[in-house]
Amino acid sequence: MPISYLDKALLISSLIMVLVVELLNSSVEAAIDRISFEHHDLSKRAKDFGSAAVMLTLLIALLMWSALCIPLVFKL
Repeated sequence: MPISYLDKALLISSLIMVLVVELLNSSVEAAIDRISFEHHDLSKRAKDFGSAAVMLTLLIALLMWSALCIPLVFKL
């Protein structure tokens, strides 16, 4: 696509940001599972917050890709 280097950097960095947040979420889940497999409300909340962070990062990446690519596809 005919986009600037800054736009390309933004698109690539948004995907890298998703991977970084997913790695952090996985590390939190691994640490919690290492401590105990028993059900605990705080453990559940920590895992849920990590998953929410991944979802928000995916939403940001989707919005960024949409904002930069949709005008190019539809020649807006």
